[in-house]
Amino acid sequence: MADYFDIADLSLQSTAPGNVLLYDDKDLPSVMVKIPKFKLSDVIAGGADTYHPMFIVGGNVLDYICISKYQNVVENGRAYSLPGKDPATGTGVSWTNAKAYCEAKGTGWHLMTAVEYAGIALWCKANGFLPKGNNSYGKDSTESLQKALPATYDSNGRINHTLTGTGPLTWNHNNEPDGIADLNGNVSEWAGAKRTVKGELQFLVDNNGANSANDQSASSSAWKAIDATTGAFITPNGSGTTTNSVKVDCVGSRPQYAISITTTSSSFSGNFAQISCSGDISDACKLVLRAYGLLGEAGCSSADYGDDVLYFN
Repeated sequence: MADYFDIADLSLQSTAPGNVLLYDDKDLPSVMVKIPKFKLSDVIAGGADTYHPMFIVGGNVLDYICISKYQNVVENGRAYSLPGKDPATGTGVSWTNAKAYCEAKGTGWHLMTAVEYAGIALWCKANGFLPKGNNSYGKDSTESLQKALPATYDSNGRINHTLTGTGPLTWNHNNEPDGIADLNGNVSEWAGAKRTVKGELQFLVDNNGANSANDQSASSSAWKAIDATTGAFITPNGSGTTTNSVKVDCVGSRPQYAISITTTSSSFSGNFAQISCSGDISDACKLVLRAYGLLGEAGCSSADYGDDVLYFN
C-alpha cells in the first residue's frame, strides 16, 4: 500500500509540482497545496518585513503550510480533500462538527483558519489573481462558456454544487493546475480562530488556531482582542467592552471599525470599499486588520476585491 501511495504522490507532483499527498493517522490521503512562507511586505502596501501570521504557530515561523486543494468531503467522520467529489457544505455541517471532522484525522490536521484564508486572498490579489468559481449555477458569473461538472441540482433543475476541482484553471487560486480549487463559491465553508463577541473582534494570535491543542471554545483564554492604537493583541474582558479594543460599529448601514459601538443592527455588510475606520484606529492597527483580511487598502474600489462583501451581526 505504501508503494502504491508513493507512486501516486510521484504522479501528482509530476503534473502539479506544488501539490502533495498527506496522510491521516489511518494512512488515508488528502491532496494538499504547499504554500511557501511570504512576508507582509510581499502582499500589503506598507506591510512590515515580517512573515504573514498564517505561517506563525506557537511563535515559530513555518517554511510553508499545506492547504486542502479541494473543498472537503466527510467520510467516516473525517474530512478529506479529494477531486471529483460532491463537497460537504457549511450549511449542512455545524462549525463544531466541521472542526471535529478535521481534527479526527490526527496531529496537525485542523479546520482551516480565518488567517489562512486571509493570507491566501492577499497573495492572490498581490499577484494579480482573483479566482473565479461556481457562483452562478455551475459557472462563474463573469464567464459564459466555462463550467464544471455538476454534482447536484436545485428544484428548478439548475446546477447547484459542482464536483471538486472540475472547473477551469481560472477557478484555481493561481490559475495553475497545482492551485487551490473552488475558493470562490460552490458551497459555504467554515473557518476557525476568528469571532466577534458583542461586536468586539477576537482572534487566536497568529495562526495558533492551526494547533488543535489551542482551545477555541467560547470560554477559552486563548481569544485575544486587538488594541486600536498599537495593533497588539490584548486580553479581552469577556463582555465585548474591552478598553481601546477594535469593535465593529454600524455607521450608515455599513461596517466601521471603532473603539465603541454607537449603533446596533441585527445584521449589516459592506464591500471592501465601503468598510471604514473611525479616527481611533491607528495606521498600525489598520495593517493588522488588512493582514487578517478585514480591511481593504486606502482608496480601494469594490472591483479591486472582486466585489467581495463582509457580513456582520
